[in-house]
Amino acid sequence: MAVLAALLVLGGGTAFAIGAYGRSLNDNLARADAFAGVPAGARPTQPISGAMNVLLLGSDSRDPDTTSNSRTDTIMLLHLEADHKKAEVISIPRDTWVFVPKSTDGRHGDTMAKINSAYAWGGTPLMVQTVETFTGVHIDHVGLVDFAGFEQVVNALGGVDLKIEKTITSIHPPYRTFDKGTQHLNGAEALDYVRQRYQFADGDFSRERHQREFLQALLDRAASLGTLANPVKLNSFLQAVTRSVTVDKDFDLVDVALELRDLRSTDLTFLGSPSAGTGTRSGQSVVLPDTARAGALFQAVAHDTVQEYLRGSEGPTPSPTHSANSRL
Repeated sequence: MAVLAALLVLGGGTAFAIGAYGRSLNDNLARADAFAGVPAGARPTQPISGAMNVLLLGSDSRDPDTTSNSRTDTIMLLHLEADHKKAEVISIPRDTWVFVPKSTDGRHGDTMAKINSAYAWGGTPLMVQTVETFTGVHIDHVGLVDFAGFEQVVNALGGVDLKIEKTITSIHPPYRTFDKGTQHLNGAEALDYVRQRYQFADGDFSRERHQREFLQALLDRAASLGTLANPVKLNSFLQAVTRSVTVDKDFDLVDVALELRDLRSTDLTFLGSPSAGTGTRSGQSVVLPDTARAGALFQAVAHDTVQEYLRGSEGPTPSPTHSANSRL
């Protein structure tokens, strides 16, 4: 998400990141106790020194189709490989049917449910626990952002270029028409597009796919020379990102940016958690995980062997970022 773009920008300008400016950006970030009450003994171990896993959560509280402000609409797992030369961003559909552990108040959980129920029942700590239980991957840090806050982030960059897969009319006012092909969109337009799903045969999967494409476009724009060489635009972008993100108490923007200093945007691969399609459970429409393929992917993440997995996988097709203008 936007925080990832900010980290890559800061990491690419190491001297810039470690100075007073980088520290001031770190101070902009809101903090949350993301691991409060998470049983240490129940957590997966981190067997690979140097690798890092960041849980990225997004909510879209202004989405006209959102029925609850307390559920997460976007769930992504960022895995930075131990050599810090490659990273993967894995999307987990919000309706994935998983086991949710018991909440700390004992009133919810300990049952199968949609994965985004965890946030409604127990906030970030229960979401961390649920994702760790589902994936077997140790979470090191957490970043939370309101997707609606991306409007300011996109506008700070002067808009983004998104590839529209087919011509559609938005179901939300002001009922914009999005023409097939690559279009330059401002913040409001981009958010409107990535909220659409009913016009596509694969429904919420299309929404998830468009969010990944949006993140790729955001990274490309942030990494372009037009941004990096423009101090006013760069500052506007970084300020907008850091003011819209909440992170765990131990997250240090400068330290993490330094760990990403050798990473370029073209070194990122975007994946979807493998699914077996949709179904109905307890009267709800859900996404059913492909336990074998998802298990293989997340085991590769846990043991930092994702490159080997990708070379031998018959599973999800990766979507590497592609930016001819990128310098990150």
